[in-house]
Amino acid sequence: MTRYANLALLILFPVSWFAPLMRAGLLPLFGLSEISVISGLQSLWGTDVALALLVTFCAIFAPLMKVIGRALRDFDLLHPAVEPALAVLGKLAMADIFLVALYIVIVQGVGLAHVEVAWGLYLFTACILSSILLSRP
Repeated sequence: MTRYANLALLILFPVSWFAPLMRAGLLPLFGLSEISVISGLQSLWGTDVALALLVTFCAIFAPLMKVIGRALRDFDLLHPAVEPALAVLGKLAMADIFLVALYIVIVQGVGLAHVEVAWGLYLFTACILSSILLSRP
């Protein structure tokens, strides 16, 4: 059962990358623009390439490599010695959730903008936590 739940993450992760993580704007009266992982990365690539590389790795590559590695382990196609590396990938993926949460807290604390959490943040978080829970022995 856990094999197939892990494989389902191969579909759910890409959905969560395009889902709105938050809605942000100067004031809620003027309308809020939706920000997803992909749209955030697109704007980040234009301003800070080093941070964009880090976020791209943590948000896209680390979770995907962990799920694929876990699937290969589940079907005995990968040596058990890679388990510690898969655990590290799961923690790196969780770092991206921390960055998004930190951004929301900072922006709301300054009071210059209005930020609302959207359903994509919950989906992305659930995918990462599911990936970590499914990899437990």
